[in-house]
Amino acid sequence: MLHEMTVAGLAMDPSSNAPILILNSKEEDFSLPIWIGLMEAASIASVLQNIEFERPMTHDLFRNFIEQAEINVPRIEVCDLRENTFYAKILCKAKDRDFIVDARPSDAIALALRLKADIYVDDSVVRQLKVKNGEYEVADDSDQGQKWAEYLKNLSPDDFGKYKI
Repeated sequence: MLHEMTVAGLAMDPSSNAPILILNSKEEDFSLPIWIGLMEAASIASVLQNIEFERPMTHDLFRNFIEQAEINVPRIEVCDLRENTFYAKILCKAKDRDFIVDARPSDAIALALRLKADIYVDDSVVRQLKVKNGEYEVADDSDQGQKWAEYLKNLSPDDFGKYKI
């Protein structure tokens, strides 16, 4: 089963200054935080804030290539979570065949935003969040894991967009 998601925004992790991409489920009441790189966060932020550059950035270049090759990207999927690393795939439809491109979620989402493609998260990823009675169970019970759980629990919708990338 796939869960359709929207990009809620970007936040900054106050202790590491790493960007966090927040996805919200369209149909259910859950969010998915994904820690991403600064360059990918800047690329996503530029789309969310409708900023256009004089010369194409990497994700814009890839979008331009896809459009010139007449490839349709109907959706991307965050398809797996292994050892705290998320995996994604970009589903592509060309004239003569369909194919899938492996990607980091941040790159796939940056591209999906540019192509207006749907964003999905596989149920296997959602199940690993260990949701019980509407509450998230912390999979990492170390001090660091508990700290992140508390930080994410205290995030409010007003926090999204308050940090500039």
